[in-house]
Amino acid sequence: MSKFANHNFAGQKALIRVDFNVPLDKQTQAITDDTRIKAALPTIKKILADGGSVILMSHLGRPKEGPEEKSSLKHLIKHLGELLGTGVEFADDCIGQQAVDKAAALQPGQVLLLENLRFYKQEEKGDEGFAEKLSKLGDVYVNDAFGTAHRAHASTAVIAKFFPGDKKMFGLLMEGEVSSAEKVLHGSEKPFTAIIGGAKVSDKILIIENLLERATDIIIGGGMAYTFFKAQGGKIGSSLCEDDRLETAKEILKKADEKGVCIHLPGDSIIADKFAADAETSSALSNTIPDGWMGLDIGMMACETFAKVIKKSKTILWNGPMGVFEMDKFQHGTKCIATAVAEATQDGAFSLVGGGDSVAAVNQFGYTDKVSYVSTGGGAMLEYFEGKVLPGIAAINE
Repeated sequence: MSKFANHNFAGQKALIRVDFNVPLDKQTQAITDDTRIKAALPTIKKILADGGSVILMSHLGRPKEGPEEKSSLKHLIKHLGELLGTGVEFADDCIGQQAVDKAAALQPGQVLLLENLRFYKQEEKGDEGFAEKLSKLGDVYVNDAFGTAHRAHASTAVIAKFFPGDKKMFGLLMEGEVSSAEKVLHGSEKPFTAIIGGAKVSDKILIIENLLERATDIIIGGGMAYTFFKAQGGKIGSSLCEDDRLETAKEILKKADEKGVCIHLPGDSIIADKFAADAETSSALSNTIPDGWMGLDIGMMACETFAKVIKKSKTILWNGPMGVFEMDKFQHGTKCIATAVAEATQDGAFSLVGGGDSVAAVNQFGYTDKVSYVSTGGGAMLEYFEGKVLPGIAAINE
């Protein structure tokens, strides 16, 4: 049993760092996607069911100059109350007197939402005095915000030092994220296939290098694949390419060869005469793309090859799409990968999907429930797989 599941919150005020950084409609301020709020509900409900009370703290948006209307967490009160089936109190400041008074008055079963933490610059600076003021609001600290675990902010990393070891813990969402990531990185069954997509090699160098130590196969798709083809002397037309990363691409291929890791590049591509939804399309081998054409998705041959590799895998990590899946004409490759990952999972593989675009693709194609785990933390998951220590995790484990 986990530390959180074992803890009885009866009569305790749990101060929970959640990630309620949800998108809001610019005109109406209504929530357009409540995935992150729903992800925190099991943690909140367990505490309330135990007879504890809950104080929620989060950031929203990127306010630069203190409080601003569009980034106020008050826009979340109504919907949060509906999801929880209970009223939600609101403090219009996260450390002011109102927050102190409302937290002190909380009764078992009640919920208090604090105003946006980032209305104070001290939050992002990891200010100790600010963290201490927050810590005084609750008896127990629960970090359930994996999406911000890679930031050494006051509410995610510094605050933990004001709670003894038995009074600080991960929430259920954070536990799930950490154990799934651990399973892939340190407990992976072989064959272990990492599917890495996206536009730029530079964004993914560190994750690829770390995975060279662990994976048996690495599938590379998306715009970044063309930098590899050019590095090998291929013709890529006007496809996306980072010319300053050609040597890096060569080094990655060389290292993979030395370590016996198979790197799979897309043999063919769906090409277009412009970057647009109404572009003329054709197909070509990925290393012989004609001038004036660009690769915007992996081709049929690549889909088949990649699917075969995925279906033989026991562990799968997927980060990044295979093409410009937001446009219908170029979504087939990403959809093929999603299908293959779902089928492999059904056959017993453990699959972890993370990173905004891959998560969006899995949701869009209706495969969310057909993979083992969908990570909510884009940047945090990337840094974790790059082998970095995440401050939000380290603070609880200390």
